[in-house]
Amino acid sequence: MFTKKHLAALAIGSMGIIGLPALADNYTIDTKGAHASINFSIQHLGYSVLTGRFDTFAGDFSYDPAKPEASTINVTIDTNSVNSNHAERDKHLRSKDFLNVEKFPQAKFVSKKFVAGADKTSFSLVGDFTFNGVTKSITIAGKKIGEGKDPWGGYRAGFQGTTELKLKDFNVQMDLGPASQVVKLELNVEGIKK
Repeated sequence: MFTKKHLAALAIGSMGIIGLPALADNYTIDTKGAHASINFSIQHLGYSVLTGRFDTFAGDFSYDPAKPEASTINVTIDTNSVNSNHAERDKHLRSKDFLNVEKFPQAKFVSKKFVAGADKTSFSLVGDFTFNGVTKSITIAGKKIGEGKDPWGGYRAGFQGTTELKLKDFNVQMDLGPASQVVKLELNVEGIKK
């Protein structure tokens, strides 16, 4: 039998639960369904644009639309999975001239700060990018594509982002001329709620 004391304690406890902040949802990046991609482009000698992608990567992120500034993301890239649709060129890209995959088989991004834009869909994501044995802070300009239930009973959220990396900042030794000093990355991330 509940006394007034028990009821008061229950009411206070309930208020404490209601007052707790909502926690961000956690997502796994959907690489199995190929609903995510990491693409790159760079000028080739100033004459054309070379494009490619990394076929193997993994990661997860947390996201709360009510508090986007608390969002985080971690991504690990298998640099050996580089694919520019040309076997001989990919072999060279894996060498110590570029990706140096024998010594550094992974690249990694760990977010540190999420800055939401005024329009509620754009954002800046600041974090540490480790590549070729060098870790530097980079900023990804991103936008939310959407979120909602999928046809298989799950829940998804998707984002797109772009950034540019100066190859010399990451100790890439090969120099293909002044037009080929910066690589552009495009990130398409779709996550499945855990």
